[in-house]
Amino acid sequence: MSQKLTPARVPTPGKILSRELEVRGWTQKDLAEIMGRPVQTINEIIRGTKQITPETAIELSQALGTSPEFWTNLEAKYRLHLAGKEKTYLDGAAHYLNNNSYMRHFKVRFSCGW
Repeated sequence: MSQKLTPARVPTPGKILSRELEVRGWTQKDLAEIMGRPVQTINEIIRGTKQITPETAIELSQALGTSPEFWTNLEAKYRLHLAGKEKTYLDGAAHYLNNNSYMRHFKVRFSCGW
């Protein structure tokens, strides 16, 4: 039986952006000025608290000489990775709760009104 391999870690788009700035010798402020965006926006993308929207992807591509698809693909792959990890966790938790003898005992007692 073949098993689909998935990476243990997927870098955030912000990590890629941070590395790109480092290679160019740019600060977050430099990029923000080039894009005409607040420094806070760039910082939030780098920290992973703000997603890269299609509009931001276009601006990043113009500022960095990349394609907008590069940034939207990074964002999409990262979000899919997170969703897959969450689903795996929830599936594992559900399996544990359904197969744990203590929980089965608790469910029986609870359903009987004890």
